[in-house]
Amino acid sequence: MRKLKFHEKKLLKKVNFLEWKREGGHREALIMSRYLVTGRDDYKKYSSLCRMVQKLVNILKQMDPRDPFRIEMTDMLLDKLYNMGVIPSRKSLALCDRLSVSSFCRRRLSTILIRKKFAEHLKQAVTYVEQGHIRVGPDTITDPAFLVTRNMEDFITWVDDSKIKRKVLQYNEQLDDYDIMN
Repeated sequence: MRKLKFHEKKLLKKVNFLEWKREGGHREALIMSRYLVTGRDDYKKYSSLCRMVQKLVNILKQMDPRDPFRIEMTDMLLDKLYNMGVIPSRKSLALCDRLSVSSFCRRRLSTILIRKKFAEHLKQAVTYVEQGHIRVGPDTITDPAFLVTRNMEDFITWVDDSKIKRKVLQYNEQLDDYDIMN
């Protein structure tokens, strides 16, 4: 094994092989593990959505505040993002400017299930969704990356023939006698 020269040692001190500039630190890995985002392409899509919204906000901020087109587009953007649930209110464009990937990850079906007390842990919620125990409205959802809007949040229930639903009803002493026979 050859001995490193002085300029090679100096170069190795400057280069950090664990963190690259384009990765933005370990933020991507942190968010993917926190919300159990299995596909890296999901993270990339959320990230590109955030960038597009921020570009749109910058364009809107450059326009005259009294311009009717700007007012209409601002209202449409704020309404859309609020109805999706990624911003807390329709107050200002500053909320859209701070939009992050975590905002979208918090609207995933698996994280909503934890908030609504369907599951205790994220891994358990992902398992329930993948096994087909959860439905949103009339549709059974098997993708934990399904984004739930504010309106759809009230329609999350167990699938009718789910054994977990049966156990919950039995525990709460709400199981119907007809259901016990079947």
